[in-house]
Amino acid sequence: MVAIKAPLGNMGHVRLFWLGQAGFAIRYRDKLMVVDPYLSDYLADKYQNAEFKHRRMIPPPILPEEAAVADWLLATHKHSDHLDPWTVSGMVAANLNLKVIVPEATAGHAKDMGVPADKIILIDAGQTVTIDSGIRIDALPSAHETLATDADGKHLYLGYVMRFGGLSVYHSGDCVPYRGLDNILAARNIDLALLPINGRDAYRRERNIPGNFTVQEALNLCEQAVIPNMIGHHFGMFDFNTIDPKEAQDVIQGNANIDSGCCAELDVVYTLTE
Repeated sequence: MVAIKAPLGNMGHVRLFWLGQAGFAIRYRDKLMVVDPYLSDYLADKYQNAEFKHRRMIPPPILPEEAAVADWLLATHKHSDHLDPWTVSGMVAANLNLKVIVPEATAGHAKDMGVPADKIILIDAGQTVTIDSGIRIDALPSAHETLATDADGKHLYLGYVMRFGGLSVYHSGDCVPYRGLDNILAARNIDLALLPINGRDAYRRERNIPGNFTVQEALNLCEQAVIPNMIGHHFGMFDFNTIDPKEAQDVIQGNANIDSGCCAELDVVYTLTE
């Protein structure tokens, strides 16, 4: 917890902390951004009588009130392992200055979680927000098996390209490959991709559990979009929707064009879940 709170000594670097599932905390200069944090047992409570119990395989690395040291919370879509009501409400209660960026299609969900209206910033695919310390966030469409919009044409699932000085980091949210995504990303000179690698199949789809990239698809996207570094995530949280890390590592090691390490401007990558 000390490390996540501490400003960086090298002000030109970026520090990442994996929070489990699709969650990351990103430290740049004196600012801390949290993306898609799932730090509670909300889903286990919600689905306690369902076929899939959604019990955590790992405990939260930090509590919502500890994550409230963040200046910004970003959510890619409304699913509760990305926009968790208990995590969001806990962070907001502990930090009334917390600012929240959510898709326009998700505005009502953020308000229902107790986020003050003046702390919510809405974004849709194709739009850009510039926040503290010159951090720039570009929103892109994501396909959680399919590209989907609401009745007003607002995208339900987003990915974010976050620019920290000279470093560009892409967090896809939940996503599978779709036509043109590689070209969209290639035009943005991305240094590091944070991609979900738990895959998908008919068994899960038939039970309304949409999937994500396979490991190989994630690697292929990075190669096609000329992204030299990738960190895979969205595994090890729920036993019905994960991948064996050893199998994933074997696939990654068989692809020489993609690094599993850090960019030059990434100071350290912390995995708080280990």
